[in-house]
Amino acid sequence: MNGDWLIRGRDGRLSVHLASGDGVLCRAERRPGGAFDPPRRIAGTQKLHPGTAAVGHGPDRYVQLAAWRPTRPGESGLVHSTQFRPLLAALDWSPVGHPNGSGERTGTPAVAVDAEGRTHLFVRNAGGGMSMRAQKEKGGWDPWRDLKGSDVQDGPAAVVGESGRVELYAAVPGGILHWVQEEPGRPPVLQEAVEAAARPGTLRALATSPRSTTLFYTDTAGDLCAWRAGGRPTRLLAAAGPGPVSAVRCELDGHDCTLVAQRSATGRVAFAAYPTEQEEAGAWWAESGPQLPVDAEVSLAVDADGRVTAASCSPSGGQLFLTRRKDEPGLALRAWEQV
Repeated sequence: MNGDWLIRGRDGRLSVHLASGDGVLCRAERRPGGAFDPPRRIAGTQKLHPGTAAVGHGPDRYVQLAAWRPTRPGESGLVHSTQFRPLLAALDWSPVGHPNGSGERTGTPAVAVDAEGRTHLFVRNAGGGMSMRAQKEKGGWDPWRDLKGSDVQDGPAAVVGESGRVELYAAVPGGILHWVQEEPGRPPVLQEAVEAAARPGTLRALATSPRSTTLFYTDTAGDLCAWRAGGRPTRLLAAAGPGPVSAVRCELDGHDCTLVAQRSATGRVAFAAYPTEQEEAGAWWAESGPQLPVDAEVSLAVDADGRVTAASCSPSGGQLFLTRRKDEPGLALRAWEQV
């Protein structure tokens, strides 16, 4: 699932959205901070291409999903669904089309939702650039737009800044491209490229101040790096493992901090925290939880009580584990529980 798949809904309940076979499963808290319900397939019975789903949410905390589905022999199309509350049924998948009109899958989508609640769906096109389709404010979708770029690698990262404007990041050989929405309701514009050796599939973006978003990625040297537009990438610390990192802003002992988590090379979940946008302060990994399969990923959120919550899941094994921060100083976590 491309995006942060552990989400606090509008009613305060946490939910997880996981790609599973040819569908998407959802599990949600029965009450905020309580037990989770059993997994259920959402958005109807249409069969999706495995491993092609993306998730996002905006200020309204509605969950927006996108995925590829087969349409006819040798062709596929993108579909979209909305879930308004964690315990409610999601809307059935509805077609969004193909960035090139028709053809096979072109890449993993990414989803962002602006301040007005409009979903923006991004995907690599057949020409190697990025394309976007956005919801209209009063329903329906605008036409597909070519955002330009070339040699884009798979696994883009979309984010909405504190300003409510949409941004997009994508890795290219030897660099990272960055698109920014200059005005609300307008397509993001390609702003700049920065030299970076980012591993495809490791990009995660986070709103970190009223003026900036921060992109995290693992580079080919094995370091976890952070980059904000206008500067140069900064090495934060050696990556705990090769896969994607999850990041969330939270308050730790009265300080605005950024917490990152990643499956470590030992198979456990590694956490590191530092003052937001102060990478020079340094960060250190602390491992937690059981050993996880090699394909396990981590997602972070802040629950209804303001507690940092972490979830890990393995697509191959389907086991979901969860932990929350204890009510004590520092980043002490409760024992991991299988959900």
